[in-house]
Amino acid sequence: MVVPVLPVDQFISYMNKLPFKAPRSEHSHMRAVLPQHYADQFGWEEMVATVAQAWYRLSPEERRDCGIFAQDYGQAGAIDFLGRRHGLPPALSGHQTYFLWGPRGYSGNCLIVLDDRKEVLDQEFELVEYAGKSADNPYALEREIPVFICKGTKFGSLATIWPRLKHCARPSRCKPNRSSDDNNKG
Repeated sequence: MVVPVLPVDQFISYMNKLPFKAPRSEHSHMRAVLPQHYADQFGWEEMVATVAQAWYRLSPEERRDCGIFAQDYGQAGAIDFLGRRHGLPPALSGHQTYFLWGPRGYSGNCLIVLDDRKEVLDQEFELVEYAGKSADNPYALEREIPVFICKGTKFGSLATIWPRLKHCARPSRCKPNRSSDDNNKG
């Protein structure tokens, strides 16, 4: 376990005085204020609070068959860990080993989807409602994550499309006519 020695503002000041730049683990992290191992401690509470607001906009009947679909294991883990105190169910995700949990019995007819675009989700669902975005946290890597309430699947059941989600960061970027050989490349 690694615990930062310096408070975040002092750490940033320290980093900026170093004679070298701290290495970044991924290209998408180049503009981040903090390195990933520190930045990944921030922003999750804000994201989970936004998801919880969307969750409680649904009726109790709708919540029985409404899953929460996260784009990556960080988002899904935050829902699973921090969402308990908000009464949220375990997250769904096709990312890495979260894929192995499968659709958890949800039909897909109602999903709260994180970090996608409305115009893309409109192609997959009859009704897509923007529920808001997570509050900005300047130290977080994942910031201002949009949250959507999606109802009325156009893709059939979640169980049917689940195999397509394994290698895709976003369900909307998977092509329904890809062969299993294509899915196993890369």
